[in-house]
Amino acid sequence: MELIIFITLLLFLFSFFVLFRGKIYPNRLPPGSLGLPVIGQSLDLLKALKADKVENWFQERISKHGPIWKANLFGYPTVVLHGPTANKFIYTCDGNILTNTQPPSISRILGLKNIIELSGHDHKRVRAALTSFLKLEVLKQYVAKVDEEIQHHLQTHWFGKHEVQVQPLIKTLTFNIICSLLFGIERGPIRDKLLPLFQHMIEGVLAIPINLPFTQFNRGIIARKKLVPMLIDLIREKREALQEQKQQANPHKDLISSLISIHDDDGSPTMSDEEIIDNIIVVMVAGYDTTSVLLTFLVRLLANNKSIYSAIVHEQEEIAKSKAIGEALTWEDLNKMKYSWRVASEMLRIHPPVILSFRRAMQDIEYGGFIIPKGWQVLLSQSMTHMNNDIFQDPTVFDPTRFEKHAPQPPPFSFVAFGAGPRMCPGIELAKMETLAMMHRLVTQFTWELIKKDEYFKRNPMPEFDQGLLVQITPIEATFM
Repeated sequence: MELIIFITLLLFLFSFFVLFRGKIYPNRLPPGSLGLPVIGQSLDLLKALKADKVENWFQERISKHGPIWKANLFGYPTVVLHGPTANKFIYTCDGNILTNTQPPSISRILGLKNIIELSGHDHKRVRAALTSFLKLEVLKQYVAKVDEEIQHHLQTHWFGKHEVQVQPLIKTLTFNIICSLLFGIERGPIRDKLLPLFQHMIEGVLAIPINLPFTQFNRGIIARKKLVPMLIDLIREKREALQEQKQQANPHKDLISSLISIHDDDGSPTMSDEEIIDNIIVVMVAGYDTTSVLLTFLVRLLANNKSIYSAIVHEQEEIAKSKAIGEALTWEDLNKMKYSWRVASEMLRIHPPVILSFRRAMQDIEYGGFIIPKGWQVLLSQSMTHMNNDIFQDPTVFDPTRFEKHAPQPPPFSFVAFGAGPRMCPGIELAKMETLAMMHRLVTQFTWELIKKDEYFKRNPMPEFDQGLLVQITPIEATFM
């Protein structure tokens, strides 16, 4: 208990120290209020996230203060930025000026050595290691494996059911795909132990960073402590297997094996075990929730929009007709799903899974006529550009034609569902593979109706439907599956 009180006091004093630095520029700080130390406006922002009113929350402050303003969020005085110029600044800024340091809740749970936190050479090194497995040329080999996981999932959790909760089921699916593809963990008790730990960690990443019993942050910290020894054992097992197989080993068998196998020119490992662990965690957290959110919203869309549903069914049935019953999908099949991916891209524009990006000023920065003091946090609500009428005409209208090949392209750094620049998400192709394969199997094997057409969702911090998006399903009797 004494340690918890000491850490809380230390956080308070550090926040006060960083806040005091802003007093050096009393007339050059952005407008806005910092509120109470440590807590500030964190609870207001979390409340807006849970009510899915975060866009309104930002827009109210933009209307009052302009595109640059200050607040106190998650333990730090913060400057909040908006717009394509801000997106570019955040995603391309030199790491010596603006570091990718995250709020304490994120860094404590995901680890300090994950790709989100790293900058400069370390970021390039770890990103190169991750993309060596996640690049398209490698992932093409795993389309059939992803498709097999999807078909097994549907047979286990959908067929024979009258009603299903879409979101938790698709979370289970994306978790199993990542366990198989990235961790090399097949179905069984180890997967079952990992799932609740990741769920607790995700719930804690944007919590108030006070480590008291029964808080979301505390549950996230405990989950990480339980998970790390399991990952250490997994890394050891895979390293031993690679040493035994030597030249016969496939370094791309899974992500962990790939990361273990990469060495520098002098023969030393490119990544330490700590870096491997932290990046396994961040890839799992990112891949588990983001793709499942996209697929859940697509299921809701197809139940509500018959025109889009019919167009997707037509595209997917044409592909299914060319396949034998039970035959696995290939990358060539996925590449034919042009309209389906345009629909998915438009869904990412309107409902991006991740809507907040954090950085930390490493020196005093002059931006937009204001000073961002050294040590202050910088928050980007990057997806605000997705709903800007000056960039996307009638932004609240769902229109997949925005992403047609010959459609007018939005300005650079305006559509940032997967980030941008050197911070572009390395898992884009994996997310695309999962999304298209699951859409194909769903629309060719089931029809469905929403049981509650206006089912509400909140952000926690990802969108989460109150009843898991409850639908009534009917299997399709067809000659192709």
